[in-house]
Amino acid sequence: MTFAMIFTMLIVLLVLVALASNRVAAEVTMMAAMVAVLVAGVITPEQALAGFANQGLMTVAVLYVVAAALRDTGAIYWIAHRLLGQPSTLLGSQIRLILPTSLLSAFLNNTTVVAMMIPAVQEWAQRLRLSASKLLLPLSYAAILGGTCTLIGTSTNLVVDGMMQSRGMPGFGIFDLAWVGVPLLIIGSLFLILVGRYLLPQREGMVEQVEQAREYHVEMVIPEGSPLNKKSIQDAGLRNLSHGYLTEIERDGRLYTAVGPDMQLQSGDKLAFIGAPDCARELQRINGLVPAHGGAHKLSLNNHQRRLVEVVIGPEFPGLNRTVKDSAFRTRYQAAILSISRAGRRLPGKVGEMVLRVGDTLLLETGDSFVEQYQYRRDFMLVSPLSDSTPPDFRKAPLASAILVGMVLINVLGWLSVLEAAFVAAGLLLLTRCVTVNRARMNVSVNLPVLVVIGASFALGTAMEESGAAGWIVNHLFSNHISSPWLALLAIYVITAIFTEVITNNAAAVLVFPLATGVADQLGVSPMPFIVAVMFAASASFMTPIGYQTNLMVMGPGGYRFTDYLRIGVPMSLIAAAVSTALIPLVWGF
Repeated sequence: MTFAMIFTMLIVLLVLVALASNRVAAEVTMMAAMVAVLVAGVITPEQALAGFANQGLMTVAVLYVVAAALRDTGAIYWIAHRLLGQPSTLLGSQIRLILPTSLLSAFLNNTTVVAMMIPAVQEWAQRLRLSASKLLLPLSYAAILGGTCTLIGTSTNLVVDGMMQSRGMPGFGIFDLAWVGVPLLIIGSLFLILVGRYLLPQREGMVEQVEQAREYHVEMVIPEGSPLNKKSIQDAGLRNLSHGYLTEIERDGRLYTAVGPDMQLQSGDKLAFIGAPDCARELQRINGLVPAHGGAHKLSLNNHQRRLVEVVIGPEFPGLNRTVKDSAFRTRYQAAILSISRAGRRLPGKVGEMVLRVGDTLLLETGDSFVEQYQYRRDFMLVSPLSDSTPPDFRKAPLASAILVGMVLINVLGWLSVLEAAFVAAGLLLLTRCVTVNRARMNVSVNLPVLVVIGASFALGTAMEESGAAGWIVNHLFSNHISSPWLALLAIYVITAIFTEVITNNAAAVLVFPLATGVADQLGVSPMPFIVAVMFAASASFMTPIGYQTNLMVMGPGGYRFTDYLRIGVPMSLIAAAVSTALIPLVWGF
């Protein structure tokens, strides 16, 4: 083994550990790896930067503009609401849900589709008197399955297609993957509908916990010189509050839980109240009480300015793995946390002392501008108003939908490539004001870390090939153990699927791509089935909430736990592997 081989494999190992631990941002990890192999001389500067000019990467970036227009015009809602309908049973609801979700995900970024569909499905579930936990995980899985049906359905397909074209291989047509993707969608959907609904839990998500969440903990203190000193609870006006009630008093380190109306108050007492958000405002109006933690501005908004917002913490949240108090959440976001849910359960204790984790669902009380300000930021993976949300401009939804259909048609007819068609569609959407330049720029900038990960991943994949590390791995893993192309195909699929469950799907595809082509060369067969296997395995992530972003997005709103993903995700992954490895060689022969 040469120094370049050892160094490259060490860098790849460190990248896998860093991405799996989720302690460092993915784009930082991948850029650091790119710089390392560049400085070490494994690749040239041209090879390091080639990924950022790749056709697949540019197509992903342009499609973000298309997705922004479809979101801002409400076209996703416009299509989904017409297909969701009013089913009367859980079976009918799941059937009506899977169809529009998979259809939209075949032509749009599935993260965008799921983000837009979650509030609609929650409202739909409430109207139908169904648990959202029976619908939200199928929503994520349907988006994943739908994304495998077309070349533009998921960024992974575009990235792999770009890698093929950079090696002089012909690219895929927009519907070429449908030969495997559509059967996988049908079989996976049948499993979800016929079997999966019995494996899905019956739990309350954050929407169902709204009323409970609005009863939160408020602490007040009686300061020195307070007019309430020596007064009884009854005389102080704390016995008959309109929006809450006194539960306990802490005095000199002792806790009094049985607080009768005649108990006298003293300076220094800390009073704990349970009540609705208006309880804090009511207490602020009582002369002689001050907030225990100096948070008098916590609910300073007027009633007409308030709104409840549900957010899911993302991996880029600046206060990750810190307490709410240490993260200065209220000051940073001008929002009060009413409740925190993790894995479907409301966390007990004081909100300020809770440590924030990726995937936590927070119920916030904040101002009207919060959603508009943070829905495009990467601090949160989901920002969903629970009430009084401002509707999009539905008047342009048909126009935006027509432009999307036109984009697909001109590519199918062979008039333009996928990238060229996407550029034309984005231009028309900007020209017709379906999306403004600022919103389009904002959407691309928000997803810039994803583009950086993809571009830097190309450099790491090139380093695997240039150093000879990919060839060494292929020789030692496959040549002496696997001689059958079918078994080699299954092995490539399994390796990619495992990588996808612990790191980003695009990084998994780029890292395994040179192994796939190396195995084909080793066996003397066509690389196409192995390349397609990488595409499907990198997208079909069902077993963990961290394997695919849409899985993590529905975790809090659906009240799911990690075991829920394993219960239904393991059979889904086995089905995907069986269908993909059985059909791929029939379409793209060895």
